[in-house]
Amino acid sequence: MGVDYYKILQVDRTAKEDDLKKAYRKLAMKWHPDKNPTNKKEAEATFKQISEAYDVLSDPQKRAVYDQYGEEGLKGQVPPGSGGGFSSGSNGGFSGGSFRFNPRSADDIFSEFFGFSSPFGGMGDMGGARGRGLFGEDILSAFRNSSGGGESSGNVLKKGPAIEQSLVCSLEDLFKGTTKKMKLSRDVIDSSGRPTTVEEIVAIDIKPGWKKGTKITFPEKGNEKKGLIPADLVFIIDERPHNLFKRDGNDLIYTQKISLVEALTGYTVQLTTLDGRNLTIPINSVISPTYEEVVKGEGMPLPKEPSKKGNLRIKFNIKFPSRLTTEQKTGMKKLLTS
Repeated sequence: MGVDYYKILQVDRTAKEDDLKKAYRKLAMKWHPDKNPTNKKEAEATFKQISEAYDVLSDPQKRAVYDQYGEEGLKGQVPPGSGGGFSSGSNGGFSGGSFRFNPRSADDIFSEFFGFSSPFGGMGDMGGARGRGLFGEDILSAFRNSSGGGESSGNVLKKGPAIEQSLVCSLEDLFKGTTKKMKLSRDVIDSSGRPTTVEEIVAIDIKPGWKKGTKITFPEKGNEKKGLIPADLVFIIDERPHNLFKRDGNDLIYTQKISLVEALTGYTVQLTTLDGRNLTIPINSVISPTYEEVVKGEGMPLPKEPSKKGNLRIKFNIKFPSRLTTEQKTGMKKLLTS
C-alpha cells in the first residue's frame, strides 16, 4: 500500500471522525516545525505527513479510494479492470475517470484547527509576533501543554466542561441490553466560518448489567465556537424504579406478601423474570420475618461477564392477623407446644 496513513496518524482502521481529530491535534502540536527548531527538517517532513494523512482519512471519498487502492489509487493509478472510475466530489481532482488526490497545504489544515498557522513565526497577517509579543504566553503555553491532546492552559485552545445528561433506563433495558437513539442539536462552524445549527442522531448501546452512574462519552459533541475545543457530551445512566424488583448491586430483590398461615405451613413463589420467563420456587421451610430465599444465577448480568449473573433474593412481608378468638388461641397453643 506504500504510505500507511493510519500508522502515521496512530489510529486503527475503524477510527471515527472524532478519533482522527484528536490524533491530528496531538501530533500536529508535537511536530509543528516552529516547535522543533533543532530538528526542523525532520519536523517539517513529519508535520507534512501527519497533515496529508489527516486530509485523506478525514475525507470519506479519499479514504474509500485509499482503503481500496492504496496510495496508487490516490495518484490516479488504479489497476486495470479493478472497477476504477469515481463520481466527482468536493476535491475536484479527477483525471480520465479515475481519482487524483491533490493534497491540501499542511499550514491550511493546521490553521483550521488552531486559528493560526505559525505559532512561533510570522503569524500570517497578524503583525509578525514571535514567541512573545502580540500573543505572548498563550501561544507558548499551547505548545508546552500539547501532550494532553491539544488542550491549553492559555486562552488559545480551551475545552469547555463536559455537558452531562441523564439517560433513564428501565430495569429490563439494563438486564437485556438495548440501543437507544438520541437526537442532538448543536451549533457548528461551517466552511465559511459562520455558526450554523445541525441535528444528528447518536446511537447508545446499553450493555447488559450496566449500573446507575455508568457514563457514555461522545467526545467533542458540544457546540463549536471559534478558538474553543467543543465540550464532550456525557450521558449518565439512571435507573427507573421497577414495580416488582429492586436492584442491589448485581442482585435482584423481590418481596412477596404472604399470610401467617402460609409462612408457617409453606409457600410457593411464582414470578416472571425481567426477560419474560416464569419461575416457580417452592419453599418448605418455616418463613420468619427475616427469612430470605436465595435463587442463584437469577439476578442481574455482571457488566464485565454478561453470561454470569448475580442472585435473586426473595424476601417476605408476613401479614399477621389483627386478632384471634379464644378458641383460635387455644388451638394455636396446642398445635405449637405439642
